[in-house]
Amino acid sequence: METTYKIPSEVVAAKVDHRPRPLGGPWITPVTTVLAILAVIGLYFILKRFIFGLGAVANINNGFPWGIWIAWDVVIGTGLACGGYVMALMTYILNRGEYHPLVRPALTASLFGYSLGGLSVLVDLGRWWNFWHILSPAYFHPDSVMFEVAMCIAIYIMVMWIEFTPAFLEKWGMRDAKAKLNKAMPYFIALGVLLPTMHQSSLGSLLVVYGYQIHGLWQTVMLPLLFLTSAIGFGFAMVIFEAAWASAGFKRDIRPELPMLAKIGKILMGVMAAYLILRLGDLIVGGRIGLVFTSGFLSLMFLIEMALFAVPLVILSKPANRKRLSKLFIAACSMIAAGALYRIDAFLVAYQTGPGWNYFPSVPEIMVTVGLVAIEILAYIVFVRFFPVLPGHSSAPVR
Repeated sequence: METTYKIPSEVVAAKVDHRPRPLGGPWITPVTTVLAILAVIGLYFILKRFIFGLGAVANINNGFPWGIWIAWDVVIGTGLACGGYVMALMTYILNRGEYHPLVRPALTASLFGYSLGGLSVLVDLGRWWNFWHILSPAYFHPDSVMFEVAMCIAIYIMVMWIEFTPAFLEKWGMRDAKAKLNKAMPYFIALGVLLPTMHQSSLGSLLVVYGYQIHGLWQTVMLPLLFLTSAIGFGFAMVIFEAAWASAGFKRDIRPELPMLAKIGKILMGVMAAYLILRLGDLIVGGRIGLVFTSGFLSLMFLIEMALFAVPLVILSKPANRKRLSKLFIAACSMIAAGALYRIDAFLVAYQTGPGWNYFPSVPEIMVTVGLVAIEILAYIVFVRFFPVLPGHSSAPVR
């Protein structure tokens, strides 16, 4: 995802060099050691699942055929991985080149999030050995929402790895190959913006067809738009979260990036306002607003969701807060928690399949999810240390 943009005047004046560089440093640390242990535990239960079947590790059943592996690893995981999507949209489609230094870090987190989300689907398949059916036209069901989601995610994973290829070519000194790839990159970027727009909205469509089985506080024909809007919020929040986390974890000077993050915070505030208007307006127009006060535990979950979605709006409405990394970080964490809770509620908590069925993830299920997250973080650490991902700030003049 490389191209030439006019560098903002404030960056030139400060002589900030935003070009990505490998961080270097030790790979074996207390943090990576703990992550590796969690990854091994998760891989053990994944192996056990493949050998002995789903029932050996999961609590899913005929009433709840989708558990935490779908709700968290896929539905939430792909939402958390929308940083690359929103930054490509801002930088390349809306031609805001000032955000270019944030694209590759966001893309790196996204490609691992989506890749491991795809792996989670394989783990969740009952007859996992038939996974190749999605590649065979003989088994295609174009009218199926699940087919559209599966195909979009599969293709998007490939597109993201192609978009990241320039980082490999830079590391290995293959400048000619990078120049040739850059000529075709606009087509991949366009596809990389289209595909998430399709499948993130379609994740909401999956719940529309559930009908009355989804509680009225969540069931609505607006689900595709609500899921897409929350995914965009996820993406901007993750860009801020990732920048803050990388600053603390790798002891980087993030001050050169703060002006960009402040603007992203303002955009996030607008996205949250749009989401809350859509969500509450839909309940009012649909005559379901009374459910907010009469649904017991589900009312409580809904109110917690709304409060978490409102926190970024309140914090970021003050311009001074958007210039402080701590405030941006709190707002981003609140948005991430809100989006995750919204999707957990919609897919599991608000799902009413009928009397006699219940579900709570088993310890092995949880450890598979924890292990996959650990693998994702480990891979991110390895990539930013070995490949040019994060901006390397220096006092050198920008050329």
